Amino acid sequence: MAYEVKGEILGFVNTRQVDINEIDELFSIMKDSQNPGISFTLVNPYMLREYPFEIPEKTKELLKITDNSEISVFNILLIQKPLEKSTINFLAPIIINHDNNTLAQIVLEPKQNPDYGMAESIESFKKETSS
Repeated sequence: MAYEVKGEILGFVNTRQVDINEIDELFSIMKDSQNPGISFTLVNPYMLREYPFEIPEKTKELLKITDNSEISVFNILLIQKPLEKSTINFLAPIIINHDNNTLAQIVLEPKQNPDYGMAESIESFKKETSS
């Protein structure tokens, strides 16, 4: 599915449209529609942990999010070898409004979200879920 990027994806200011393809319920791939050399592995954070946060009003306006909007949240996964050493950025979620096929990345304030890190190891969640 193709989505228009509103605002910018951190470090990728020229990425304006992306395609997102689900691999499974945890992983998806997001590719820049104009530059196939740019792709991101996304994770569904809700498969790993509780993940409450507030979407800023500015982002709600940008994506035209209402109380009835169908939205999804993803986080970017930085792939490492071995895979268990890969890290997730929980402080910069990607918000998708499926109603109008738009998305934006927001940056959460670390002081207001002390339980979330920029580089949390996927390995730590594997241990938590197997306990």
